[in-house]
Amino acid sequence: MKYKNLFRRAAVLFIMATLLLTSGVLQHAAAQSSLSGVDRDRAQGMLDIVQETIKKNYYDQNFHGLDIDARFKLAHERLKTASSLGQAYGIIAQAVLDLNDSHTLFYPPERAASIEYGWQMQIFGDKAYISAVKPGSDAEAQGIKPGDMVISLDGFKPSRENVWRMQYGYYTIRPQAAVRLVLQNPKGEERQLEVKAKVTQLKRRLNFSFEDGLDDYFNYLREREDEARLRRHRYYENMSDVFIWQMPQFDLNDSEVDEMMGKARKRKAMILDLRGNGGGYIDTLKRLVGNFFEKDIKIGDSKGRKETKPMIAKSRGADNIFKGKLIVLIDSRSASCSELFARTVQLEKRGMVLGDKSHGAVMMARGESFKMGVETAIYYTVLVTHADIVMTDGKSLERVGVTPDETMLPTPDDMAAKRDPVLAHAAELAGLTLDPEKAGALFPLEWKK
Repeated sequence: MKYKNLFRRAAVLFIMATLLLTSGVLQHAAAQSSLSGVDRDRAQGMLDIVQETIKKNYYDQNFHGLDIDARFKLAHERLKTASSLGQAYGIIAQAVLDLNDSHTLFYPPERAASIEYGWQMQIFGDKAYISAVKPGSDAEAQGIKPGDMVISLDGFKPSRENVWRMQYGYYTIRPQAAVRLVLQNPKGEERQLEVKAKVTQLKRRLNFSFEDGLDDYFNYLREREDEARLRRHRYYENMSDVFIWQMPQFDLNDSEVDEMMGKARKRKAMILDLRGNGGGYIDTLKRLVGNFFEKDIKIGDSKGRKETKPMIAKSRGADNIFKGKLIVLIDSRSASCSELFARTVQLEKRGMVLGDKSHGAVMMARGESFKMGVETAIYYTVLVTHADIVMTDGKSLERVGVTPDETMLPTPDDMAAKRDPVLAHAAELAGLTLDPEKAGALFPLEWKK
């Protein structure tokens, strides 16, 4: 097994960190239990800017029939009685969520604390399961295991339609120090637990002026490097005729895509694992598609507010493309560029798509960051959809997703035993003997340090 590290130079990483949609900031805004007058005014100002940004840039001038002015006016009224920053940010976020658009979101200022829940949840089919538990966490101490079905989270039942909103709320808008879970184990036994998160207090301000030394600067870079480590691309070849590429996101430049595909061209078959891949750069998508076809391929049309543009992937030429068998893996977390790639493979009859139905979050969006304050500045981001993507069959994948050519899901027992029957089956189809246990150990889940 080989691992492909894609860490950038420190300077590039520093610049990109301020642009990430996780709302990375140069100074942390303090989380407060009560809302001061200054904070309330700031929240009202954020709401005005969010509204203005959406009205100016959203691809549908009719906002899907939503009276956006009325929705934001109601949000302003609610902010008058908000009792905490978390509640205020939730009000702003909800005004944006009312558009029911997967790529139009509000990312508030980063808090002066980080939250790690110690467990992960995923939709398989139409049910939610615990997919991973961090060693040493409260979740592990309470006996939570992968394969436990999630009946409810703080009284709400997770579903394919709402799970992304739940994750957005718990990780971005209002992180919680503890959550209430109702779980059912593979034997059918239910139990209710209150699971504590790990809360790490951060500095309220990070000083990048270098006047007081470089500690804040390098600590910040180390944190971003750790995040990059978790998102690195990994692959498996092991001298076989099958190349397996676990692609966590579409973040590679042209030469990096070509480098990976150069390894694949030596093989008779390729498994591209896009499970959990939430998307990324359109340019990466185009370059990847261009490595599989002898001619230029139209992925779809980008339908914006004022114009529609074709999205064309240029072929790298007959001598440079991968011509072997292609199997693409997707699941409920595969979104955006992952879905566009999988659907293009289906429409062009270039390979097989295996796994679970994808997320159905396929739009084109731009993020715009804003700053409030001077000496003590806070930063927040508004992500706005500027185009829908219509595939060559005339259909959009938004809220629809990609249905695999063959649907295959792990069982609760597979999850508990860390088996990967989906990858094992794909390997079999590609001509490689790989049992589910070994498949599950190829790319083990890694946690933030």
